[in-house]
Amino acid sequence: MASSSRNNKKYDVFVSFRGEDTRDNFTSHLYSALCRQNIQTFIDDQLNRGDEISESLANAIEASAISVIVFSEGYASSRWCLDELVKILECKKDYVQIVIPVFYRVDPSDVRNQTGSFGDSFSKLEEKLKENTEKLRSWRNALKEAASLSGFHSLNIRRESDLTNEVVNHILKRLDEVFQPRDNKNQLVGVESTVEEIESLLGVESKGVYASGIWGIGGIGKTTIARAIFDKISGDFEGSCFLENVREESQRPGGLACLRQKLLSNLLKDKSAMPYIDLNFRRLSRMKVLIVFDDVTCFSQLESLMGSLDWLTPVSRIILTTRNKQVLRNWGVSKIYEMEALEYHHALELFSRHAFKQNHPDVVYKELSSKVMKYAQGVPLALKVLGCFLYKREKELWESAIDKLQRILHPSILEGTEKIEGICLDVSKVKEIHLNPNTFSKMRKLRFLKFYSSSFNGENKCKVSHLQDLGFAEVKYLHWHGYPLKSLPSNLSAEKLVFLEVPNSDIEQLWNGVKHYSKLNQLIHAACKKLIAKTLNPTLIPHLNKLVILNLRGSKSLKSLPAGIFNLEFLTELDLSGCSKLKRLPEISSGNIGQFFLSGTAIEELPSSFELLLRLWLLDLSDCKRLKSLPSSLRKLKSLELLSLRGCSNLQRLPEWLGQLSSPLKVNLMKTNIERIPESIIQQFMLR
Repeated sequence: MASSSRNNKKYDVFVSFRGEDTRDNFTSHLYSALCRQNIQTFIDDQLNRGDEISESLANAIEASAISVIVFSEGYASSRWCLDELVKILECKKDYVQIVIPVFYRVDPSDVRNQTGSFGDSFSKLEEKLKENTEKLRSWRNALKEAASLSGFHSLNIRRESDLTNEVVNHILKRLDEVFQPRDNKNQLVGVESTVEEIESLLGVESKGVYASGIWGIGGIGKTTIARAIFDKISGDFEGSCFLENVREESQRPGGLACLRQKLLSNLLKDKSAMPYIDLNFRRLSRMKVLIVFDDVTCFSQLESLMGSLDWLTPVSRIILTTRNKQVLRNWGVSKIYEMEALEYHHALELFSRHAFKQNHPDVVYKELSSKVMKYAQGVPLALKVLGCFLYKREKELWESAIDKLQRILHPSILEGTEKIEGICLDVSKVKEIHLNPNTFSKMRKLRFLKFYSSSFNGENKCKVSHLQDLGFAEVKYLHWHGYPLKSLPSNLSAEKLVFLEVPNSDIEQLWNGVKHYSKLNQLIHAACKKLIAKTLNPTLIPHLNKLVILNLRGSKSLKSLPAGIFNLEFLTELDLSGCSKLKRLPEISSGNIGQFFLSGTAIEELPSSFELLLRLWLLDLSDCKRLKSLPSSLRKLKSLELLSLRGCSNLQRLPEWLGQLSSPLKVNLMKTNIERIPESIIQQFMLR
């Protein structure tokens, strides 16, 4: 009865109250607060009351997950209220309905025993109905039972606004108890201790904004855990937002702008809130907020979405999920939880829930299920996908599917075959890799190659003297952590390449020859510290006409950029962070760059032609310790939304023109030596 009733609730909350006492004060505030939280609330304020509650009202009580009873001084003088109370307690018994009493300016003991002014009201009604002893007895019992429940006492919480907030937050928690276990029963297996441990990482002892990271491979359950924690604790915060799929959404046109809009509007509960408007950030700076950034892949995504943590209150909390531990380090996250595979019995339970719709496998499938466990290695996503695929399948199909899985894993298949299209290996999980030069020579269909490190300790684990090139002709995605050679394979076709990343490698140049750049389609991530300037030369620039993102972060040997780099038509993001020998930029004639990262460079000044980057909305100059001033040409950048000058210790003053910009601009001035804010900026701040 209880389980079925929870599945078909029309209302989240039913509010029982005496209109003459609380209609225009506490009850109205409570109803408004519940509506703001999108809690479906039934309130009978508009109904014409008779001597007994109507059938429709009784049905509304039954159709609610929670009933809130506002006991006021005159509550017991109303037959209507007392009949509501009896019906509510019946639903508590029959449907396990949650009942929350609020004692508004009355003492719980007076309600329980019908004494004091509350008892006087009941006595008047009792005098009118003294012959109906059965009805009176049922009311007395109901009052005694309800007043014995745990609730809220207005005399202990003086301000009505505080009382309202506490009641609403409690309701949010109780609603989670009602609905969350049902919603996530097929997801949350064996994670209780994980949730508790990550909650402890979000402790209250921090003096600053507390951020914790959830790190692990894809499919290991990071998002599921983060969602469980968010649903559990979000009611304790004034504003909350769960930003899902940051990696995927940020790759869409205008994706980051949409995510910023969602972040701000969710936190402020204001759909019209616009990103990087000073007023909105001032509002957030006074709020206790909870934010989850799900599936973050790079530091620039967080910079674009948040700028920094400085504007959040110390009681706010941030949770980040990522496959890249370095992202967490870059953001100063010290409390990191590494997601591990499920233990065998939990993995079997999760698989069984999807494959058999029960917590254990059927007897005849027990041995086959064990083989699936060996393949899935406790990864929740693999267990769910395989369970759904094998659900209600014949035993013969199980055997065939498992046989294919076992053959894919067999080492003989992985030797040096022509059928391989993709390889993914965590090099931190092996002691050392000694590659034969012709390892990839027979892999003529190889399109995806990822050698990554989930826990890099500074050691290069790949050992190879040279590579035979035949296996790289079709490669579109290449990520090789600790690539051991000085240049890339000569037949790695730039015409087909979509993604290139070689972090922590000894590479000095990408290719020997300009011809290889002719049709580079999407993206180069050359995050290698020994990349030398000759890789980027003027003769190369015309061949990079399809380049969208150029990431040279940490290229400490890079001293200059070739002329024309800003003229690339599709280049929208340029990251030169950590290029500590870069002192100047070439002049600009045109450009469509929207995000420009120069943090930690040796830049002393920006070229006056910077004004031609008309689409620039984010400029990061943080920790440019040689920067002395900003060119007046920046005032013409109408799209500029975020300017970070954090750590520019040589910057001693701000130009007056910053206060004359037509569009709002968020500027980070932390750790600078600026002593005075120009009057024009102060006036602009006051006008907003």
